[in-house]
Amino acid sequence: MKRQLLIVGAAIAALTVAACGDKAEKTSAEQQAATPDANPAATVPSMANETAAPDFVVKASATDMFEIEAGKLAVERSTNAEVKKFAQMMVDMHTAMSADLKSAIAASGQTLAPATALPADLQDKLDDLRAADAKDFDKKYADDMVDVHQTALNTVQRYAEDGDVPALKAFAAAGAPKIQEHLNQAEGLKNGMK
Repeated sequence: MKRQLLIVGAAIAALTVAACGDKAEKTSAEQQAATPDANPAATVPSMANETAAPDFVVKASATDMFEIEAGKLAVERSTNAEVKKFAQMMVDMHTAMSADLKSAIAASGQTLAPATALPADLQDKLDDLRAADAKDFDKKYADDMVDVHQTALNTVQRYAEDGDVPALKAFAAAGAPKIQEHLNQAEGLKNGMK
């Protein structure tokens, strides 16, 4: 009798997991359909749990850090007036967004720590940008800005939709249109270099 109950219990557990998996897939698909972004083909599932506050805070702050450092580098190295103007705007806007994130963390009442260093992927991008030849620098910078802003947009949209801390969800929702605007400008910059 015990063995039969264990088998029945295991079968129920397997069906429950399968049912939850189907629901999660539908929810994710429905969520992506309901949350348009500038480049749906670039939206890929993230390995990090971006709807958990600690992961979101680290990812958002690291992106800001990259934008600021890459912007400073572009202001210094670029010979293109439009690139310099965009880069300075990135430094200013992402410095403000970093301050807004810190305010949202404080308002949340939680102990959350922003990134203190760039993750390996963003550090590699910054190192490659530093090493770029003068003739390739502007194109490399514009390409990076499109890629990083697309990733940032996907991250804030996901958190605004499914995040677990209201103050951070509000920050993400307010930041999404700004990041979308930056992405559009970065794409314009990139397209102007063809």
